[in-house]
Amino acid sequence: MKILADLLPLLKKGRFLIQTHNFPDHDAVASAFALQYFLGLHGIECELTYEGAIQRSSLQELIAFLDIAIEPASQRNIRKQDKIIIVDGCKGNKNVTDLIGNEIAVIDHHQVARPENVPFVDIRPEIGACSSIIYSYFQEASVAIPRSIATALLTGIQVDTALMTRGVDHLDLSAYADLYTKADIGFVNSNLRNSIQEKDLSFYRNAIEKVRIQDAFAFCYFEEGCNQNLLGIIGDFFLALQEVDFVFLCANNIGQINCSARSEQKYWNAGEVVQELLRGIGFGGGHADMAGGIIKNLSFFNPDDLFLKLSKLLAGFKKAYLSRE
Repeated sequence: MKILADLLPLLKKGRFLIQTHNFPDHDAVASAFALQYFLGLHGIECELTYEGAIQRSSLQELIAFLDIAIEPASQRNIRKQDKIIIVDGCKGNKNVTDLIGNEIAVIDHHQVARPENVPFVDIRPEIGACSSIIYSYFQEASVAIPRSIATALLTGIQVDTALMTRGVDHLDLSAYADLYTKADIGFVNSNLRNSIQEKDLSFYRNAIEKVRIQDAFAFCYFEEGCNQNLLGIIGDFFLALQEVDFVFLCANNIGQINCSARSEQKYWNAGEVVQELLRGIGFGGGHADMAGGIIKNLSFFNPDDLFLKLSKLLAGFKKAYLSRE
């Protein structure tokens, strides 16, 4: 059992923290919460932390409903000797702040380079949600999953796989089927349905008015800003259009450009497209069907230029893919 044989021996002494990626989503928080419970059963107490902010009201509701004790890193008084487990993110990635403690483990499902000098690494990019990986630890150790943990994990899986329609692996399916029988389904369904607020409607209106749709892709720039999580939700909204197979949204948020991409075509790998699109002006990456990125220097950003570059890139990716078929 990898988790028992390889990770637990690293957690004998000291203070331990479980860190999510910055501006965590449901999957990140659920994974951290479930891992905290799992390690607690083995006498290992962990604190949950993150950088950025908890932006979505539905995630705040999940945290409150399950009484998840997660706090910003600024409130944790982290020291050099503290040991950190990163979940749903990876050491070295731009969306995971390098905290002062010592990273001893990385558990992730994104397409990332394996970090050096980290004793325990479990990276499975083929898995749709990090929550599914944490679920597998319970299965491997034959540990019963209580209702609260099942509720968190099922929510994380549902959100990150867009209700089991995106990037689903057999482990995600097994986890979903099992957790469905254990979770508070009433809460899960309510939390998933109520993912936006009335104040978000102005962003939808702005997006509908300003979106550019061309050659099966949609592009929109939110000049007045839009948080990263809502960008992803609006991206899924546009992807539901029959005429759209790729969505790229960007927003000016406090002096930097946040980007979010969605794809439902094999020839447009969202992670690869975003990496290439932002090369030299920012950074980004992710999965084949969803990705994100940041441009920190506004002088490198011009929405019209980015739109034209994206148009050429998508045409090139499609041509290259079809030529291999």
